[in-house]
Amino acid sequence: MKYEIDFRLKKIISVLFFPNNKIARFRKTAMPKVLAIANQKGGVGKTTTAVNLSASLAASGKKVLLIDSDPQANTSSSYGVRGSNEIPTFYDVLLGKVSVKDSAISSPPHGLFLVPSTPDLVAAEVELLKIESRESVLRKILTRDCDSYNYIIIDCPPSLGILTINALTAADTVIIPLQCEYFALEGLSQLLYTIRIIKAKFNPGLLIEGILLTMFDRRNKLSFSVAKDVKKHFAKKVFRTIIPRNVRLSESPSHGKPVLLYDQKCPGALAYLKLAKELIAREEK
Repeated sequence: MKYEIDFRLKKIISVLFFPNNKIARFRKTAMPKVLAIANQKGGVGKTTTAVNLSASLAASGKKVLLIDSDPQANTSSSYGVRGSNEIPTFYDVLLGKVSVKDSAISSPPHGLFLVPSTPDLVAAEVELLKIESRESVLRKILTRDCDSYNYIIIDCPPSLGILTINALTAADTVIIPLQCEYFALEGLSQLLYTIRIIKAKFNPGLLIEGILLTMFDRRNKLSFSVAKDVKKHFAKKVFRTIIPRNVRLSESPSHGKPVLLYDQKCPGALAYLKLAKELIAREEK
């Protein structure tokens, strides 16, 4: 069955990916770049990308803050961090109990700092409802506390709740991981629509950094077909780097390490290093 893109997305795509207002891309160089890793569909490589892109940027000499904004806390466990009552978490940061500085844990490689999460973060969805301007709580925190970083990467939940809205309101750009399979674009229209609403109401400078093709299997003709169609319709907004399906990427979280520290020569590690290089090169243009 041929893989097709819903052409009703064209209008949304043109606004989000190719805006006429180039001023919206301006960002003070003294401030960190805030990237949200988002996709409401689970199992597309969202957390894998947040974990390994952060590690690769740090390995490239950048100072990186990685925020685990997902109550599943898979980003935290991928670094061997499992929350307890003794460890300040992202929940405490959101509710103003601790600062980012007090909650950020230094993690290898050098230059990487993690704000961990636990399943208790689910309660923040309720707590934030009581706060005025609840959608911009995270943006205010990051503006106040995080000017020493080069990059801030936020791993969003696979949903479009208040935690994701906070991440998108705080972000400069969004990276959308997209697996190279038949249902890759299922739900993308709703995600793009949500981003457009956030852009209109809360964050006019929000843009999509790009679509990242993940789980690419060279043995599967469908992977090539999906990649071709996505590149055709999203043009230069698709990252040149493609993340392959790689068993080492799947194994590394169980060892509490990003793949770069688990097997630095495997295809997955090399791909995320290449992605970090591509992202840095964009900033230096």
